Amino acid sequence: MRQLLDTVWQRRGTSWLWDEVARNQICTASQVWSLRQFLRAADNWPDDLPSNDNQTLAVAGLDGSLDLLAPADAEAWLGDVIKPAILKFQDGYQGEVALVFWLPMGDKRLDVQKSTDAVSWLCAAPHGQSRLDFSRILWGEANEYPQEIVLHGAGKPAGLFHLRIT
Repeated sequence: MRQLLDTVWQRRGTSWLWDEVARNQICTASQVWSLRQFLRAADNWPDDLPSNDNQTLAVAGLDGSLDLLAPADAEAWLGDVIKPAILKFQDGYQGEVALVFWLPMGDKRLDVQKSTDAVSWLCAAPHGQSRLDFSRILWGEANEYPQEIVLHGAGKPAGLFHLRIT
């Protein structure tokens, strides 16, 4: 997977972020929306976003919501609810702002297959042996497009970035 070393993820595209230092570069904890707020706003986006000088919306709660669902239900929900909301966000702001899903344990839950760049979500107990096919569901297996966010001076990924989901 290609590495992203610049800060475009802070202003454009969709990211799944697990590094607290990276999150603190775009927002404070009080500026993070709940997943419920994000989904409620999907048909009526605000003119001003809460963080990063009106350039970013950070959303928390995706991980917890996935953990409450059986794997088949979680896959359907990602495809039928979350992906359309992401697409509405992209369209609503013409791709000119960033959407960031805050996943504090994402580095342990998102698994990148190095040979194919396919991304899977590792389910929690009691479905701990199951995986959700993130790349197929959310970005249609356009595996060449997601990039690992690497902060300046850090050697490890802070998240995943996708410029535009189709």
